[in-house]
Amino acid sequence: MNTVVLGLGSNMGDRLKNLNAAIHAISLLPQTNVIKASRVYITKPVGYDDQDDFYNAAILIETQLSPYVILGACLGIEADMGRVRRIKNGPRVIDIDVLLYESFTSDSFELTLPHPRIKERAFVMVPLLDLFPGGRAPGLYFAPHLKEIGTSGVEATDFTLKL
Repeated sequence: MNTVVLGLGSNMGDRLKNLNAAIHAISLLPQTNVIKASRVYITKPVGYDDQDDFYNAAILIETQLSPYVILGACLGIEADMGRVRRIKNGPRVIDIDVLLYESFTSDSFELTLPHPRIKERAFVMVPLLDLFPGGRAPGLYFAPHLKEIGTSGVEATDFTLKL
């Protein structure tokens, strides 16, 4: 089994329901187990400001599926849940990003791993810290970068995700 970290975000409709629906869909993938989820965070949008705040979280999964199959599955789940890409960084029902895939790196047009903007985004690193309290995930030491950029715009909630 390979350890994989996925980032989840939603800022349309019932955001918590959307995150839970995505986790449920991921849990149905063959040869895949959802292991752990971060807390849910309310975050400001990045790149396109004229939209509602996001709910963001990260989940840790174990899978035998390849990185490209996981990516395709995530894109399929997004489409099934109604995601439409109209505006770059615009509003979305669900966003599922493959952040890390144990012992795998890639810099291709289809998939870049680790995700290229992890170290720039507190809304990704703060949930990662829930999963990896020491600031070290498989193939990524992110703690110093979180100290550099801070946690402004990232607010913890009491929401619990369903695993």
